[in-house]
Amino acid sequence: MKNRSTLSADAGVNTRLAHVGHDPFSYHGFVNPPVVHASTVLFPDCRTMETRAQKYTYGTRGTPTTDALCEALDELEGSAGTIVVPSGLAAISVPFLAFLSAGDHALIVDSVYAPCRLFCNTMLRRLGVEIEYYDPEIGAGIETLMRPNTRLVHTEAPGSNTMEMQDIRAISEAAHRHGCVVTMDNTWATPLYFRPLDFGADISIHATTKYPSGHSDIIMGSVSANAKYWPQLHDAAITMGICGSPDDSYQILRGLRTMGVRLEHHQKSALEIARWLESRDDVARVLHPALPSFPGHEIWKRDFKGASGVFSFVLKVDDAGRFSKKAHALLDTLSLFGLGYSWGGYESLAVPVNLSDRTIRKAPLDGPVIRLQIGLEDVADLKKDLEAGFAAAAAV
Repeated sequence: MKNRSTLSADAGVNTRLAHVGHDPFSYHGFVNPPVVHASTVLFPDCRTMETRAQKYTYGTRGTPTTDALCEALDELEGSAGTIVVPSGLAAISVPFLAFLSAGDHALIVDSVYAPCRLFCNTMLRRLGVEIEYYDPEIGAGIETLMRPNTRLVHTEAPGSNTMEMQDIRAISEAAHRHGCVVTMDNTWATPLYFRPLDFGADISIHATTKYPSGHSDIIMGSVSANAKYWPQLHDAAITMGICGSPDDSYQILRGLRTMGVRLEHHQKSALEIARWLESRDDVARVLHPALPSFPGHEIWKRDFKGASGVFSFVLKVDDAGRFSKKAHALLDTLSLFGLGYSWGGYESLAVPVNLSDRTIRKAPLDGPVIRLQIGLEDVADLKKDLEAGFAAAAAV
């Protein structure tokens, strides 16, 4: 490839994914970047060592392999800089620690990823940060929650498990009027279907464990920042010694190459199954932003370029005392859908959703919530598997 910059600006999504993050001719023409393992990096002389006047100085500060992934993510995100970290939760906690201090107030969306809530309620509160949860659909109304010490607003769209949409631009504009940094967990959409920095967010967070990996065998996270907040984020990552490994970075780069075609398949199959579930009498509601019936559909349609393979549905159960029994009967019958956490891999998954930690958006009253990750299997086979589950639930 002779002109990568022109290609990145003009080419389609899948073409860009095939080429971002590495110049083969920078390393003897090999298509994939080398895996460079490093702790110690040697300096040619004392002056170079004292002034750090060379690109690589120590393994925690990056290698050509981790840099290749960060460069690829910067091109996809439109960001000034990216760090890679050992997990999706680390991708949330590092920027929180970078931008929050004792006495600060942080606004966290109530539909947040549950481990993020645990981190806020334990670690951040112990460090003296005031935590307040807000309704995901608050939009510009978040300005009413601002205090003189509010420093950070965390967003996630769609929300974990219940899929609430957020007006990221309206929230960002309100937050910026009060000098707040806006972070967004964008794992569900990936930068292919939504770019947070284009809508006013300052920090884009991903569990690259999910769709960038695509094979359920890597744990990793990424944090991408705009020019204003990149230096502070980078300094925090260096100070904390948090870094992703070269081996995992190499695997994520491999996953990126096929992420576009995989996401198209995930999206198509998930929507077909979501519409099918919506037509069933034993389903109370389907929680999928791309469905016109979903309350946040108009925001999704306005701001997002697509949908991934994760959504939830509410199983219709008349007796609240039987919520768990019905859900367990359905889930325990499934054979193609695995019972397992995470998502974004090639296989379909299903989990019962626990919403007991919510403070504002409580669990629905019309039935238990079940979250599905629609993988790359044939839809007809997945429907048969779910049919068996519904039959088992009806028999309880």
